[in-house]
Amino acid sequence: MSGRNRIHRDSYHDHRRDLPPERPFLRGPPLLQPPPPSLLDDLQIQEVEIRRLLNDNHRLAEDRMVLERELGAAKEELHRMNLMISDLRAEQDLRSREFSEKRHQLEGDLRAMESYKKEASQLRAELQKLNDVKRGLSGDVQILRKDLAKLQSDNKQIPGMRAEVKDLQKELMLARDAIDYEKKEKFELMEQRQTMEKNMVSMAREVEKLRAELATVDSRPWGFGGSYGMNYNSSDGAYRGSYVENDSFLGSSERSQYYSHGSGSQKKPRLDRH
Repeated sequence: MSGRNRIHRDSYHDHRRDLPPERPFLRGPPLLQPPPPSLLDDLQIQEVEIRRLLNDNHRLAEDRMVLERELGAAKEELHRMNLMISDLRAEQDLRSREFSEKRHQLEGDLRAMESYKKEASQLRAELQKLNDVKRGLSGDVQILRKDLAKLQSDNKQIPGMRAEVKDLQKELMLARDAIDYEKKEKFELMEQRQTMEKNMVSMAREVEKLRAELATVDSRPWGFGGSYGMNYNSSDGAYRGSYVENDSFLGSSERSQYYSHGSGSQKKPRLDRH
C-alpha cells in the first residue's frame, strides 16, 4: 500500500537519457561570453612583454642607482687621496728636516767619538782580564760539578744503605726473638724434664710395688690346676679358671716384655723444637 502511485527512480532517469544535461540554475545577470582564443593569446603575449619591460626598467633604475653610488664613492676616494697626498708631502718635508738635523747631530757625535776610542781600548783590556777570570772560574765550576756528581751518586746509594740498615735491624730483632724463644723453650724443657723425672720415680715405685705383689702371689701354695686353678671348696672357681685361660694365652716371654715396658728403663720422649 505504501508503494502505490509512486514512480521508480530508474524509470525517471530512463526518460531523461536522450535530453541534454541540465545546467545549474543561476540567479542574477547572464554570464559574459569568453573572448576568442586568438585575442587571449595576443593579450598573454602583450602581458609577458609588459612584464619584461617593467623588469628591464627596474633593473636599469637599480643600475643607475649603483652607478651613482659608485660615482659618489669615487669622488670621495679622490678627495681622500688628495688629502693623503698633501699629508704625505707635509710628512716628507718634516722627515727631510729631521734627517738633516740627525745628520748634523751624527757629525757632532763622530767628532766626539775620538774621546771614546781611548775608553774603548781600556774596556777591551778589562774585558780580557775578565775573560781570564772567567776561564779560571769555569775550571772551578767544572771541579765543583764533578764533586756535585760524586755527591749525587753517593746520595743515590743512601736509600740502599738505609734499606740494608733496616734489614740488619730486622735480622737483629729476629735474632733477639729467636734467643728469647730458645730461652723459653729451654725453660719449658727443663720443666718437662723435671716432671718426667718425677713421673719416672713414681713409676719406678709402682713397678717395685707390683713386683713385690707379684712375688707375694708367686710365693702362695699351688692348688689343683695351678696357682689360679680351680678350687672346688671356693665359690669363685669359675672366675679363676677363666683368668688362667687368658693368662695362659700370653707366653712367659710376652709377659716379661709386658712388664719390662713398665720398668724404670723407659726412654724419655723426645720433644721437637719449633
